[in-house]
Amino acid sequence: MQESRKIANALISVFYKDGLDVLAKTLHQQGVNIYSTGGTQDYIEKLGIPVNRVEDLTGYPSILGGRVKTLHPKVFGGILARRSNEQDQKEVAEFAIPFLDLVVVDLYPFEETVKTTTDESKIIEKIDIGGVSLIRAAAKNFNDTLIVCDKADFSVVTEMITNQNGATTIEQRRQFATKAFHTTSHYDGLIFQYFDKETTTAFKASVAPAKTLRYGENPHQKGVYYGHLNELFKQVHGKELSYNNLLDIDAALSLISDFSKPTAAIIKHNNPCGVATRNTISQAYIDALAGDPTSAFGGVIATNQPIDEATALEIDKLFMEVLITPGFVGKALEILQSKKNRILLVQNGKMPLGKQFRSLLNGVVEQDKDTVLLTPENLKLVTQKAATEEQISDMMFADIIVKHTKSNTIVLAKNKQLVGIGCGQTSRIDALKGAISKSKEYGFSLQGAVMASDAFFPFPDCVEIAGTEGIEAVIQPGGSIKDELSINYCNANQIAMYFTGIRHFKH
Repeated sequence: MQESRKIANALISVFYKDGLDVLAKTLHQQGVNIYSTGGTQDYIEKLGIPVNRVEDLTGYPSILGGRVKTLHPKVFGGILARRSNEQDQKEVAEFAIPFLDLVVVDLYPFEETVKTTTDESKIIEKIDIGGVSLIRAAAKNFNDTLIVCDKADFSVVTEMITNQNGATTIEQRRQFATKAFHTTSHYDGLIFQYFDKETTTAFKASVAPAKTLRYGENPHQKGVYYGHLNELFKQVHGKELSYNNLLDIDAALSLISDFSKPTAAIIKHNNPCGVATRNTISQAYIDALAGDPTSAFGGVIATNQPIDEATALEIDKLFMEVLITPGFVGKALEILQSKKNRILLVQNGKMPLGKQFRSLLNGVVEQDKDTVLLTPENLKLVTQKAATEEQISDMMFADIIVKHTKSNTIVLAKNKQLVGIGCGQTSRIDALKGAISKSKEYGFSLQGAVMASDAFFPFPDCVEIAGTEGIEAVIQPGGSIKDELSINYCNANQIAMYFTGIRHFKH
């Protein structure tokens, strides 16, 4: 194996030609013979650089409307021939195959085409065959061949061969081969997504570009994100997103996406600590913050309406990590940019439905997302007393919050405001006691409030505690073999209770 390899022959065939002129001129100056096809050949010839036509090498023209240009033994033989293998040497000489020491090939813009058209015939034609094969062949033979498959690397390669007198090292060739295999893997994944609609959401992350994060959940853990953040939001200010930021942002967007009226939510450690729905986003934020101003410190804020100047002035008083909103009005953005590390995100896409998955036990589990949104018609009254119209509205509000909160969880709500929450508890009683404690800590009266639970009550203890606090309506899945005990207590104490039949566990 030769560590350093002088480039004598190069194959160049690219869709994107940005920066190719400088690279082609440098190769020509180094005395490299260039082989090319179609539009790339025309482009290089217009630079005044001589080009060997691939069709002259193979004896075949480009056929089938350009679908077949480079798929030929004289091309792939030149790429895959091992310089240290005697038999390869003999066959290359016998068939007059030139060694190709450099392959500069990119891929048809399949992803861009899918985004800009629904015309399947156009999409199919952007599935690259020859390009993928050329890239893989050159990457496989990195011992002898350098593969360049990204226009962003043209300047790097130009500088490299200039400084090294037209030669490449084995380390450089291996590095570019690694990127090449990542490129073809990602490309094939995109095509798979297009054809397999059912698993697109789950598979998307596994083939997405990798972004190294500052660290994982803690500084001693490495962190990497695979995905397409730009499809959901645009960052307009602040430091780079961290692993924990991403988890909280996911929780915040998932929650706020379930509300249609002006709503603000504050998330801390993936759980809501403040949520309110109001006529204006400014009042929604003020009342969301009032739910638990202590926990809101250093949290993530999400709104489903643009932030105006009045709201921005209120938010600016709080130390928070991230704000997600559909937009900014007037001087709102300028106000919130006063803190340099504060992360400001403008949402430009909806949270995807479909699948979600998690790695565990040396494997991965996948499930459908919990996308259930109840309506009053979904509720089953199981008590003698019915809730008021306002209480039913509050129950709908509370049930959304329950769905997005770690189990076991209890949510207390009043006037479309989160007034108490207990989450991530090992017992439902502890979750309720925590929620009541929170509400009292911040001066809320629970008289006339509603209670929502993510799962059924196995005993009547929770409704008993709720009743003593003045809670007048309860929403829960139902389904316990002892449901009657809870129903009987509610009937005896003038509490309305509704079953949904939908459990919202969130582990």
